[in-house]
Amino acid sequence: MSEEFRRNLLGPEPTLLPAEEDVQTRLAAGDEAVDLAASHPTSSLLWAILADEAYVEGRTIESYAYARTGYHRGLDALRRNGWKGTGPVPFSHEGNRGFLRALYALGRAAGAIGESDEAARISTFLNDSDPAARAAIEAAL
Repeated sequence: MSEEFRRNLLGPEPTLLPAEEDVQTRLAAGDEAVDLAASHPTSSLLWAILADEAYVEGRTIESYAYARTGYHRGLDALRRNGWKGTGPVPFSHEGNRGFLRALYALGRAAGAIGESDEAARISTFLNDSDPAARAAIEAAL
């Protein structure tokens, strides 16, 4: 865990998801997220990338659907790795970035389609996971 992320000593331990090494390697080699999603359907990172691509192209509903898939896949991964529904999910840990990106994309798309209550809940969840995540994600987009 990075020194940048400081947790509440009385709260739960941060959840650290495993790195998606194969996905990262294939993306770095030039493979497209859309081609990798079928062979890596549990990858929140791939669904987040697809959500970002759809959003930039003005396909907001598709972005919402991709982001929701990445979000749910990420919740599954968090639970498998000991998350109990609360606690830090630090962006500084590479393995968490796909989930946090999907979470961000879901909030963005929800806001764009007028789902303001969902957008607010997602914003709170993202901030509770890691207050620095939003700025880091936005800087990378």
